[in-house]
Amino acid sequence: MARTKFASLRPDLLALAIVLALPSSFAFAQEADKPAEPAKPTTLEAVKVTAERRVEDIQDVPVSITAISGEKLDVLRSGGEDVKFLAGRLPSLQIESSFGRAFPRFYIRGLGNTDFDLNASQPVSLVYDDVVQENAILKGFPVFDLDQIELLRGPQGTQFGRNSPAGVVKFDSARPESEFGGYGRISYGTFGTTNIEGAVTGALSDTVSARFSGIYQRRADWVDNTFTGEDDALEGYEEYAARLQFLIKPSEDFEALLNVHTRHLDGTARLFRANIITPGDNELVPGFERDEISIDGDNYQKLDQIGGNARLTWNFGSTSLFSITGYESVDTISRGDIDGGYGAFFLPTSGPGFIPFAAESADGMPSHRQFSQEFRLQSNEWGRFDWQAGLYYFDEDFTIDSYNYDSLSPGRPQNGFATQEQQTKAWAIYLSGDYDLTESLKLRAGVRYTDDQKDFVANRLQAPPFSPTFIGQLSTSTDATDTSWDVSATWAASEDVNVYARIANGFRAPSIQGRLLFGDSISTADSETVLSREIGIKADLFEKRARVSLTAFDYTVYNQQLTAVGGAANFNQLINARRTEGRGFELDFDAYLGENLLVTWGTSLNDTEINDPNLFTQGCGGGCDVTDPEVPPGSGIYSIDGNRLPQAPKWIHNFTARYAVPLARGEFFAFTDWSYRSEINYFLYESAEFHGKPLLEGGLRVGYNWADGDREVAVFGRNITNEEQLIYGIDFNNLTGVVNEPRTFGVEFKGKF
Repeated sequence: MARTKFASLRPDLLALAIVLALPSSFAFAQEADKPAEPAKPTTLEAVKVTAERRVEDIQDVPVSITAISGEKLDVLRSGGEDVKFLAGRLPSLQIESSFGRAFPRFYIRGLGNTDFDLNASQPVSLVYDDVVQENAILKGFPVFDLDQIELLRGPQGTQFGRNSPAGVVKFDSARPESEFGGYGRISYGTFGTTNIEGAVTGALSDTVSARFSGIYQRRADWVDNTFTGEDDALEGYEEYAARLQFLIKPSEDFEALLNVHTRHLDGTARLFRANIITPGDNELVPGFERDEISIDGDNYQKLDQIGGNARLTWNFGSTSLFSITGYESVDTISRGDIDGGYGAFFLPTSGPGFIPFAAESADGMPSHRQFSQEFRLQSNEWGRFDWQAGLYYFDEDFTIDSYNYDSLSPGRPQNGFATQEQQTKAWAIYLSGDYDLTESLKLRAGVRYTDDQKDFVANRLQAPPFSPTFIGQLSTSTDATDTSWDVSATWAASEDVNVYARIANGFRAPSIQGRLLFGDSISTADSETVLSREIGIKADLFEKRARVSLTAFDYTVYNQQLTAVGGAANFNQLINARRTEGRGFELDFDAYLGENLLVTWGTSLNDTEINDPNLFTQGCGGGCDVTDPEVPPGSGIYSIDGNRLPQAPKWIHNFTARYAVPLARGEFFAFTDWSYRSEINYFLYESAEFHGKPLLEGGLRVGYNWADGDREVAVFGRNITNEEQLIYGIDFNNLTGVVNEPRTFGVEFKGKF
């Protein structure tokens, strides 16, 4: 883009201001490590993203974005982790789960949903190959054979729609290629952790190419159950997934990309551990052992998923038409010992610690179907003005079964059963465009109208003991419309520096919660809206040897949907907060500090606050010390006005460094990665026990590659310092906690062909 008369005066000042905001050693290292006159200086490759549904340089898009791909992505997931490996690895991104590998819950800038029910909606949208994955179960699809992952922060309601007021996590699979090729990788490590992954691609004819890719992951059980006396009884899993794609391109004016995929999971559900939290503190109790547990209930998880999509493109010259059709279906069941121990206090034996009552339950989704259809028309280089317009339709039906079991009787018989059925139909129409006001100033704007309807029926068919005895059916429905929009401006201060400002509005449709297993009512949360404001600067520095993106943001959520999880009533209740406010910043920095040393640094500040003096929730039922005001005293009801949002760390830092030593026939390298998140609350109320301490985890990979990088052997470690921290809690029975993944080591070979 051409410079204006002001641009020649500004870029160096802008770049200098950014560098001064970073650790000074980074800037000095640039000069110290830079060769005198390198023949071919190492530079950063341009990053292309599709955040605005077009392929653009990441530096030109007026949105706070982090993209991850290639070696960095492979390293972070090398230990066999599920999608939660991304938590803390990207600024402002937190991911957690109380379901193990099956049900990840995403949070961006502190906005998310702690609800563990299978019909819970989330304000973070996950888009896989241009198809929205609405149900949280779908969001756990394994990460393999990807071209790139993009994190889009802030409301994305214009382009992506479906419940994205917090942002979007976007996965793009590697496409079929006409030339024959592929790759394979195999690793083995601690606890018998095995990962086998590969892909093969090539032309089937002059007009058809295909790509088949798959992954197999396995870990042996490694946690002993001291109650049953069984060694290596729990925490194992076996999972595989596959994807088959066909790219049909009979002419330059049409292509069809067809995709069918499947997933199977059989393993252990999340392990809840009774009374591992020190009363009055959030320390692990003395003598805690991560490889031991004492439970008297079953613990397992099974999941089967199949889906497909068809992405069609017609090129008419001045315009292009896109059709995106998606279908997903999943069948899952997860059963766990929720009290995390054995027996109960009124029996001769129980423990560990005080167990008020036994709790063993399961949730399953025996029937699920999601269908979506989108048509999008866009202009092709119309000059100063370009635009997109589209229609979107979404249709989802599912059934949820909830079970309770009597852990204290022989055979642990079922003694409670309830069901939920929900149907969702939504449609939207949207329009967006960008206009080059001058050679250096571009304006963008978009608007989207959405209509969302839900019909919900819940049945309690068997009432568990000590719960309401209601037997029967309850139903409700919601119907909401909204107009979302965004406006942004980008000023190109130079060819290497862009400054932008963005204002965006987002929308989440009403939610319904009716898990009648332990309650006798349905709760509904009204629509929430978000108004977000952000300004940012993106720059290439030192002749493209470094890249920086810095964004400051502020948002207000009106009528935010929150979930009071568990508590003394052991029942999930939807509530709306009048206002929630958040502010902070995100920083992404990549740089070559020498010809063979590449570092990346990410930091985010997310300061969130619930602002509603009339919002109250029950405290815990597990003996914790709630620190919020009790209103009135002795009621067990607490004001949460002024509290931070749950699972919203104030600080996230991440760092990677890759150092290489070129050799005659290959390269020796070392790659380390570290992530830090500050303390978090688990629930809406604040207590001495149910919050997580700051967590720092690191990884290391050391290896040798040859044949122009096509062959590689390496050893790796995850959580190499063996940090042991609480990451989640169950608050209705006892001081039950969940801990992070243990340290693992392994060896891996990978090759391309």
